Amino acid sequence: MPRYMMRLFLGVAVWCTAALGLAMTPSTAAAQGFKVIVHNDVAAAEITTAALSNIFLKKDSKFPGGPEAVPVDLPASAPLRDVFSKAVHGRSTAAVVTFWQQQVFSGKDTPPPTKPTDEAVVAFVKGTPGAIGYVRDGTATDGVKVVKLK
Repeated sequence: MPRYMMRLFLGVAVWCTAALGLAMTPSTAAAQGFKVIVHNDVAAAEITTAALSNIFLKKDSKFPGGPEAVPVDLPASAPLRDVFSKAVHGRSTAAVVTFWQQQVFSGKDTPPPTKPTDEAVVAFVKGTPGAIGYVRDGTATDGVKVVKLK
């Protein structure tokens, strides 16, 4: 087989494998290995991915039909943050960090506060009215409410 045909075949095979992987990517938070948590004063039992993204990027300051939203993030170095960023924002953590650098530089806004661990995120959400965050699936969430990601 000529070399150019082999390259073409391999290129098509790689593209098809990547496309199949994207098509099979789970879209729910549980399938991604995280859960979304909110302060107990938040009435919502579920939230859309778009609404969650808008809250974390501070494009919306309130929950849909609800109170003021106070997002809290994990550090950029946390592997779960990259999973969350890709699932919710459709971007890598690096792209989200760049977005926030632009917002800060232009004087528009500052990023959500970060907490170093899942347990610290739970504590922040528990103690802050309107707070919303995300933690690994196995994390204890006593004192906060887990909401379904649609």
